[in-house]
Amino acid sequence: MNAYVTWAIQFPTRPISVLAYKYILYYGGRLLLLPPLATTETLAAPKPAATLSRSRHSFPLQSSLRFCSAPEIYPSMMGEAKENDVYEEELLDYEEDDDKTVDGSAAKPTGEVAKKGYVGIHSSGFRDFLLKPELLRAIQDCGFEHPSEVQHECIPQAILGMDVICQAKSGMGKTAVFVLSSLQQIDPVAGQVAALVLCHTRELAYQICHEFERFSKYLPEIKVAVFYGGVHVKKHKDLLKNDCPHIVVGTPGRILALARDKDLSLKNVRHFILDECDKMLESLDMRKDVQEIFKMTPHDKQVMMFSATLSKEIRPVCKKFMQDPMEIYVDDEAKLTLHGLVQHYIKLTEAEKNRKLNDLLDALDFNQVVIFVKSVSRAAELNKLLCECNFPSICIHSGMTQEERLTRYKNFKEGHKRILVATDLVGRGIDIERVNIVINYDMPDSADTYLHRVGRAGRFGTKGLAITFVSSASDSDVLNQVQERFEVDIKELPEQIDTSTYMPS
Repeated sequence: MNAYVTWAIQFPTRPISVLAYKYILYYGGRLLLLPPLATTETLAAPKPAATLSRSRHSFPLQSSLRFCSAPEIYPSMMGEAKENDVYEEELLDYEEDDDKTVDGSAAKPTGEVAKKGYVGIHSSGFRDFLLKPELLRAIQDCGFEHPSEVQHECIPQAILGMDVICQAKSGMGKTAVFVLSSLQQIDPVAGQVAALVLCHTRELAYQICHEFERFSKYLPEIKVAVFYGGVHVKKHKDLLKNDCPHIVVGTPGRILALARDKDLSLKNVRHFILDECDKMLESLDMRKDVQEIFKMTPHDKQVMMFSATLSKEIRPVCKKFMQDPMEIYVDDEAKLTLHGLVQHYIKLTEAEKNRKLNDLLDALDFNQVVIFVKSVSRAAELNKLLCECNFPSICIHSGMTQEERLTRYKNFKEGHKRILVATDLVGRGIDIERVNIVINYDMPDSADTYLHRVGRAGRFGTKGLAITFVSSASDSDVLNQVQERFEVDIKELPEQIDTSTYMPS
């Protein structure tokens, strides 16, 4: 058994799992572990009741305390654990080589023992975060071994209920931060929405909902649902009435409509999350919807916002929704470019694009490729041309019905098609792990859009290739902006390119 033992502490505002770090506290005859920001000062002088609800590191003191460092308490702690059977029942010590921590048949926890099951430390990867065993098992099923840098920085604080603003490179696992931290904290109550996630496109909403379902597979008591336009509103109203989810994912327009009609109650929301927050807050109309939804939720809640691109102008707007947030930004915007992603450009005329694209698809090895164009009509025409040239592609754009878009998205994500022609509709947030090549058939309109597009390849630090067609002076201007802003040297595509530089081994 590890020398450290973990415990669940009931904070005044929400139940959270606590990271066992530096100090252990005797409180009311029980062993408590304090988060790293808890100090003797916060313990000795708790905040007044009026402000305690927003405190994350203060404890109500009702008895005398003995405060000591962890090494001082090891012997007595171990002795008490042996003498007291209650600790053996309530505290779960999860060893790295213990594959029986969670029984496959026990996906639904029962009783107090299951509710207090948390993970020991002294192990590697996600287990260091002291997540619920059910979450750890789901993470293992997904094949994830080690957290990314952004997950390592964010998750320990996010599961403590802190407000978070996070900017990190595309493909670095930002979605998993708010999915895991929300699932860790939620104690589901029938008929109450505990978490609300807003995003700007239906495809992204669908994907986020899928991520919640993946990681909550061993938490069947937690229900997740997605709501967006293009689906008859009565279907959504019936779902909310008959089987209200604990986690709601959706686009602002549909969520606001359901909330205004009193079909969706937001009065119990404890976690308010914006993915690709800059896209929603830069648009004044969408920002207005987000603000109205925000006002329908309780004042005392956790707020988290994520994006790959957060300008200095939009950051103060984000902070207006928060109280004392933890801010994680890339120190230097140059670091936003993706490690493992090879980037090239090709100078050509508009008339030469189709022939060059055919040559590239013939010459390059790829798992899946996304080809970005600037309009719906060009997406449809290029898709038709590729199919006629025996490149069986699939097309997604805003001119399709919602059902058709999602069907095609699922077909591509599941690998039934290897080539996707798309507008910027899928340029943000969409995560398809097999994509290792992105081709900008049309140059994006900004450096930010470029970053989001090429981020579809090289996900989570893996290898990838981005090729951009440059056919006009304005295209060259955008390419120069990209190189200057992100301090990356994008070279012209050579006649021969080493497959090993962009194909995962």
